[in-house]
Amino acid sequence: MIYGSAGICQVVDVTTMEMDGVPKDRLYYVLRPENGNGGTIFTPVDHTKVVLRRMMTKEEVEDLLGDMPKLETLQISNEKLRENAYRECMKSCDSRELVRMIKTIYLRKKERISCGKKATATDERYLKLAEDSLYSEFSHLLGIPKNEMVDYIQKKIESE
Repeated sequence: MIYGSAGICQVVDVTTMEMDGVPKDRLYYVLRPENGNGGTIFTPVDHTKVVLRRMMTKEEVEDLLGDMPKLETLQISNEKLRENAYRECMKSCDSRELVRMIKTIYLRKKERISCGKKATATDERYLKLAEDSLYSEFSHLLGIPKNEMVDYIQKKIESE
């Protein structure tokens, strides 16, 4: 499963909690993050604040990679709202939205550099967050090291 910003997690149990103030009949997922930071996450099965979704399949990843050139960039008309738009993409945990955000930031960075400007700190921060999130899932499913994912994606797009 993918759980919010924790990323790939293994569901190790579904259980109730034995704690004061917690309903005895409420079910919780017990999640173990794959990122190796240790710890365990307990989240209600009916929780809606943090996105919990199943991982994509290998075929879904390949389809998404094939769609990358056709995906629209994010349309952010007001620069003051740029970070909010990025934050909403990250919170959605939607792979297509993360790809759109990465594409938007990549093209914006390229344009800024061609004009003699640097990429903004906000763009760099959210690009790293989105790439870490998305490429971890891709790496897991495709069996390609995460640090080789950018090259793999570029070759894949160029070959289509």
